[in-house]
Amino acid sequence: MIFVKSEQEIALMREPNAIVRDCLKYVGGHIGAGMTTKDVDALVENFIRASGAEPSCLGYYGYPASACVSVNEVVVHGIPSERVLREGDIVSVDLCAYKNGFHGDGARTFCIGKVSEEKQKLVRVTEECFFKAIEGLKEGTPLYDIGYRVQSHAEANGFSVIRAYTGHGIGREMHEDPSVPNVGHRGTGVRLKAGTVICIEPMIAAGTFRVKVLPDGWTAVTLDERPAAHYENTVVIREDGVEILTL
Repeated sequence: MIFVKSEQEIALMREPNAIVRDCLKYVGGHIGAGMTTKDVDALVENFIRASGAEPSCLGYYGYPASACVSVNEVVVHGIPSERVLREGDIVSVDLCAYKNGFHGDGARTFCIGKVSEEKQKLVRVTEECFFKAIEGLKEGTPLYDIGYRVQSHAEANGFSVIRAYTGHGIGREMHEDPSVPNVGHRGTGVRLKAGTVICIEPMIAAGTFRVKVLPDGWTAVTLDERPAAHYENTVVIREDGVEILTL
């Protein structure tokens, strides 16, 4: 069931999403070579708690950290560890904050120092895919128009779209209906109603879209071990467009 939010509920969602926005900016200003992915997780947890919120990811179905920190070939759900970030890496940081009874969610991919031209393009195109996805998005838009726009832009740039993971609705639960795929046929899917709050999160790979999950049960990597990038925002569907809560 898709839960359409009231204006009062959307107002309550603005604060946790602002915390996510500010935390991602904070991480972007501090992340660098020589840090471990566990160091990045500590930045996230400390920032969220200092903001009066709780890290939604911590303990979610047993997940052991406050952020997903995914390096290079890791698509999503990278568990923070002693892995050291090095010059040339790209690092996706996905985090959620819980406050006022609601969740906020967002992700960015950061470049560590000087990265290859392919990685630079991958990170740029992944972010562009999000903004392509919201072009013309408003009340009445068919759901799979989002995936159509993501897929079209990614593939036009020579990249592939991860199919095993999707965006999602969000509210009182971190993951709600609808699932928001990053592929799709234009004009298909449920027509979105004003007040629907969803996370649109392109996950784009330099090579194959196929992934495998490592034995830890969480870490998803590209099958060919080529890099992937991730960019996510929480948005409210409006009558005449969208409101982005994490920008």
